[in-house]
Amino acid sequence: MQRSFRAAVLEECGRPLAIRELQIPELGASQVLINVRYSGVCRSQLMEARGMRGDDPWLPHLLGHEGVGTVVETGPGVTKVSPGQVVIIGWIQSSGLTSANPIFMSGDVRINAGAATTFSEMTVVSENRVYAKPEGVSDKAAVLFGCALLTGAGMVLNELPPRETDNIIVMGLGGVGMAAVIGALTAQPAMVIAVDISPEKRALALELGADIALDSWDPEFVDHIRDLTDGGADACFECAGTTATIELALDCVRPAGGTVLFASHPPAGDRIRVDPFHLISGKKLLGSWGGGAKPDSDIPRMAAAIRGRGIDLEVLVSDEYALEEVNQALDDMEAGRTIRPLLGLDELCASDTPDFSAGNGVLMAMGDGRIDQ
Repeated sequence: MQRSFRAAVLEECGRPLAIRELQIPELGASQVLINVRYSGVCRSQLMEARGMRGDDPWLPHLLGHEGVGTVVETGPGVTKVSPGQVVIIGWIQSSGLTSANPIFMSGDVRINAGAATTFSEMTVVSENRVYAKPEGVSDKAAVLFGCALLTGAGMVLNELPPRETDNIIVMGLGGVGMAAVIGALTAQPAMVIAVDISPEKRALALELGADIALDSWDPEFVDHIRDLTDGGADACFECAGTTATIELALDCVRPAGGTVLFASHPPAGDRIRVDPFHLISGKKLLGSWGGGAKPDSDIPRMAAAIRGRGIDLEVLVSDEYALEEVNQALDDMEAGRTIRPLLGLDELCASDTPDFSAGNGVLMAMGDGRIDQ
């Protein structure tokens, strides 16, 4: 019986992730063992691997916080899911119990993990970090509901819903930004302006249904925005991940109520510089934590709205990598060569069900761990 699995481990910030063989733990209360089929690669993971999120006291540890997989086993107290069920894995808390964070072993080396990790062939996840997969959504597309759609579309639909007369901007067209474009399209405001320096990403946003796509490196970019929107957009959803683009977004919204909402995560230590006049003229700057999402209710609602618009989510996860290629996936994301890299991990067959009878358990850690999964 299968008693181990391979995982990408962050052993040192700024160094490539290492592929290690880990023991499968005996499940504790409220834990779910999942055979991971696909994992998304999020900018948050890139920043963590590159050491851009500050001191990391939990090394070595696992990464990844959006994925899809099949439930293999459930620990005591789990009622939300059952073995054989295909589920979405995500970092945003939902219904269900909170478990202790797992500690894995790779030989004699202790490997830490958060409440949900996905850069591995198998994973142990807290019950409240698994969500039902909507019917009619492919496994690849469903990965996006673990983070990108909940955050990006959630920003638009939950936190700053546009009116039908609003002109809105989405700045930065990675996974979260494209999800914000999709959320905006389902809300049907007057105008959706997609912004990115990549011509390929701008073209895809137009294919999805955005009205206009602009390059923020154009010297006349802000003037174009103001001309298109009669003085400034009603809202800008900033998803590019830098303080410079957050500052630029404030230049693009209108006085007297224009709002910038950002969910990007600039490097630790970076500071936003704000012209006070933006604020006294009535512009607003707000931050988002996961799009204000409630996964159990938002996922089926978003899936139905996206289906109603006939949007093919798989165009956002067209670049697939093997586990051994995880560092290439991170490099490609950093260089802007891909929107949402996808790790294909389903190399275990159904007969490889773990055998816990020999008591091959490992230690369990209390507390939240390093990672905000």
